[in-house]
Amino acid sequence: MAPSIVSSNRVFLKLLCFFLVLFFPGFCSSLLHPFVANSVYEHRNHTAISAFRVLNRRVLTECPDPNPYLQVNVSKSSDLSDEEFVTVTVSGVLLPAESDWVAMISPSNADVSSCPLSEAFYLQTGDISSLPLLCHYPVKAQFMSKDPDYLSCKKQECKKYNNGECVVTTCSGSITFHVINIRTDIEFVFFAAGFETPCILSRSKPINFANANKPLYGHISSTDSTGTSMRLTWVSGDKEPQKVQYGDGKSETSQVSTFSQDDMCSSTLVSPAKDFGWHDPGYIHTAVMTGLEPSKTFSYSYGSDSVGWSDRIQFQTPPAGGSDELKFLAFGDMGKAPRDASVEHYIQPGSLSVIKAMASEVEDGNVDSIFHIGDISYATGFLVEWDFFLNLISPLAARVSYMTAIGNHERDYTGTGSVYVTPDSGGECGIPYETYFQMPTAAKDKPWYSIEQASVHFTVISTEHDWSQNSEQYDWMKKDMASVDRSKTPWLIFTGHRPMYSSTGSGVDKNFLDAVEPLLLDNKVDLVLFGHVHNYERTCSIYQSKCLAMPTKDEGIDTYDHSNYSAPVQAVIGMAGFSLDKFPDTADSWSLSRISKFGYLRGHATKEEMKLEFVNSDTSKVEDSFRITRKQNRYLK
Repeated sequence: MAPSIVSSNRVFLKLLCFFLVLFFPGFCSSLLHPFVANSVYEHRNHTAISAFRVLNRRVLTECPDPNPYLQVNVSKSSDLSDEEFVTVTVSGVLLPAESDWVAMISPSNADVSSCPLSEAFYLQTGDISSLPLLCHYPVKAQFMSKDPDYLSCKKQECKKYNNGECVVTTCSGSITFHVINIRTDIEFVFFAAGFETPCILSRSKPINFANANKPLYGHISSTDSTGTSMRLTWVSGDKEPQKVQYGDGKSETSQVSTFSQDDMCSSTLVSPAKDFGWHDPGYIHTAVMTGLEPSKTFSYSYGSDSVGWSDRIQFQTPPAGGSDELKFLAFGDMGKAPRDASVEHYIQPGSLSVIKAMASEVEDGNVDSIFHIGDISYATGFLVEWDFFLNLISPLAARVSYMTAIGNHERDYTGTGSVYVTPDSGGECGIPYETYFQMPTAAKDKPWYSIEQASVHFTVISTEHDWSQNSEQYDWMKKDMASVDRSKTPWLIFTGHRPMYSSTGSGVDKNFLDAVEPLLLDNKVDLVLFGHVHNYERTCSIYQSKCLAMPTKDEGIDTYDHSNYSAPVQAVIGMAGFSLDKFPDTADSWSLSRISKFGYLRGHATKEEMKLEFVNSDTSKVEDSFRITRKQNRYLK
């Protein structure tokens, strides 16, 4: 068939789909290959489609403006530091418009004109228009109207005189971008006509980072329950082994790993991680600091003489399993948000306030460890977002044990063995997550583990891997919880990503509830923590959707007495960043506390009791608190 006929048929099909779907929802999918139809609808439901997120799918038109005066200048033209704010000034503009915008592009040599690839490769963005704008997506973008003087043209410059009279006047504007070291040159490109019909007007020269190999974004995690060893992970542009120097003259050499574009998952339709969302991660270094003491303060620095060293950082080891007191923070679904006025591909608006509030607690020495239970960075196939996330959590994760659980936006992808067949990871299928966050798991793609800190045994599972009866993970859960010595660690906390109960009704899988909930009761789990739903909710002592016991008030605080154990208390704590989910007007009787605000869970456990508090990150006020108690002579066997 002639190319022109194929093109005409394609256009006709798209127009037909557009009009028919208005009146017959789902009709269009019958005209498309099932993989295509499913991808479009799934991505609209699961990956927050926005005009900016599908910018790669826009046809790059010719700008009708032959303006010879346009310039894009950046406040720093080379040797960017590892983190700074740069000012981008666009000058020589003849007609400022609301739709004028600037994008930060990485790498700087990305083809900003077109991608000569089959349009079918891009269907997983949820958009079925023509060939894309960019092979490499913009890292972030801002409209020039963020400068209040731009549209009013308060900053004028005469560009042409005739007999001493100005006949051509141009306008300018300036906007500020937060930039971190992502190891590749960047550039700023000035576009007209918004995100829907963009065209290129001008661009800056490429700008490099002063040290693209700099060791950065160090974060620590526990390797076992002794509190005597900690894993440090960091990122660098250098593949040669580096060192961590810690304590009183100790040193360990790093193991170096990375992942490539070929490692990313895909299907019949190419995923974002496999194609336009790819960004080189550099090299991930990890080293285990041994010979430490639990509940003590040490310091470390990482890097090498050839690429440089990090600052000296103080950190706190967690208490050893079996000791008395643990102070921890827990949350899910945090992600990140820009520190400037930019639009990005996936923004979790509450993350900045949550990080700030928790960093204050860490700074005050009130935190032994942190548990982030799924939906970590929300990179979802746009790999540079991991760097921005690691930069964001540094005030916490560099100083106390940062433990994680895997979520749908890290793991789920069609045909890769995840329980839920959605494209939520954007093709990452757990590979970046497990490279950046090496937990004490048995093997790759088996991201479940347990750890003991002070009086608490944490059982951390993956809701995204097979949990059905007699599966490998199910057998592990059963064995792990049954083996807990409750005289040593009287409290058992079970945690993963997707919840068993939520008043919103979203994200709840009855099959998961039916398969796993009996294990919680059999092993007398005290507290169950889940994320995925973006709010805070606490239950009674619940089993099979019924309250087997209710808390009593003790000094005004809901208190669950587990001396005569009935059932676990469950809490959804997915309120750490993602846009909040609202609650229905009515709720079941098992739901005792419902808060749709950004924040985190603060826990304080001794051998006598656990006290839990929901902290509003905007006000630092405690908006819900409860206790779980057990008489000292009633430790469970």
